Amino acid sequence: MTRGFVDLIRHGEPVGGRRYRGQQDDALSDLGWTQMWHAVGENRPWQRVVTSPLSRCRAFAEALAETDAVPLHVESRFMEVGFGLWEGRSRDELEAELGADLSRFYTEPVANRPEGAEPLADFAARVMAGWEEWTARLGDERVLVVAHAGVIRAVLGGVLGIPHRNYYRLNVDNAGLTRIQFCDDRPPVVMFHGGSRGGHAVED
Repeated sequence: MTRGFVDLIRHGEPVGGRRYRGQQDDALSDLGWTQMWHAVGENRPWQRVVTSPLSRCRAFAEALAETDAVPLHVESRFMEVGFGLWEGRSRDELEAELGADLSRFYTEPVANRPEGAEPLADFAARVMAGWEEWTARLGDERVLVVAHAGVIRAVLGGVLGIPHRNYYRLNVDNAGLTRIQFCDDRPPVVMFHGGSRGGHAVED
């Protein structure tokens, strides 16, 4: 028997376009706002909104919760992974500087972290601690989580048993939606993942 579900949505495009933002706190661009409102549509089922504290997630979550008169919760554990010295830099910049080292990051992201970056295992552990706490009290509720590509990868990794080294094989578009359905008689089920909104997946 099905119970509640959690939808996860990645923020829209931030000001400054594609970059490895990590925990850098850039706001949504005008395009990003448009992407988000388009993604959630007019028939919104959510009874609660949970958000990362970073502006590119939180500002839209606040606007949506106010518009729909539903509770809003800020969850610090859903902040994006820290990218260390890569934060705020574009892929073109890093490719010019690092060459093959950038490719190694995607092949073996656990062993090839940017200098000062959050270890991927630590990041996954904090995200899943928040996820398990929220879903333990889900019941029949329908919840929207506004978060980052990395957070959505970590949740899918935890739900589906995907190794940390394979996280970057998961595409997560700007304003892409993922639904995880909870059931009484089996583990959570990924009902759908992502969606083509003209966004980009890797940098966040």
